[in-house]
Amino acid sequence: MEKNWYVVHTYSGYENKVKANLEKRVESMGMQDKIFRVVVPEEEETDTKNGTKKVTKRKVFPGYVLVELIMTDDSWYVVRNTPGVTGFVGSSGSGSKPTPLLPEEVNVILKRMGMEDKQVDFDFDLGETVKVKEGPFANFEGVIEEIDFDKNKVKVLVNMFGRETPVELGFTQIDKI
Repeated sequence: MEKNWYVVHTYSGYENKVKANLEKRVESMGMQDKIFRVVVPEEEETDTKNGTKKVTKRKVFPGYVLVELIMTDDSWYVVRNTPGVTGFVGSSGSGSKPTPLLPEEVNVILKRMGMEDKQVDFDFDLGETVKVKEGPFANFEGVIEEIDFDKNKVKVLVNMFGRETPVELGFTQIDKI
């Protein structure tokens, strides 16, 4: 079971209350091993009135909260039944499990907030031969030419039609051989 980020829909204006309620429920129900982080996506905004700068936090996605968890029946139940939560985004119907956010989507949101997601483990080296596991180059083998930790991307040289072709891939799209 791996941990993923999910989007939870809340009553608008109740995002911080839902975050506090959910964190209390995780603590009281002993779910720390399944529910990890609760984030209200916000960014700082600077307003200038009468020559005075005022910094305020503005919700990036009003009515939504991000939750990092391992999706099980228990963790789904705890989040779903937290006061103020109206449901998960990406689930069709009351009993179905929601779709997690892609790591790239989460990284964009967390970077915008000045946070980083250290979720992706990366133990590859430059010059290492790897196998592409998804996308248009699935099952191709190639050599890692560049590693970009900021974007969680690698540039892999794939042999196509007798030529080395550089392909940019996400960390999760490659496997060791």
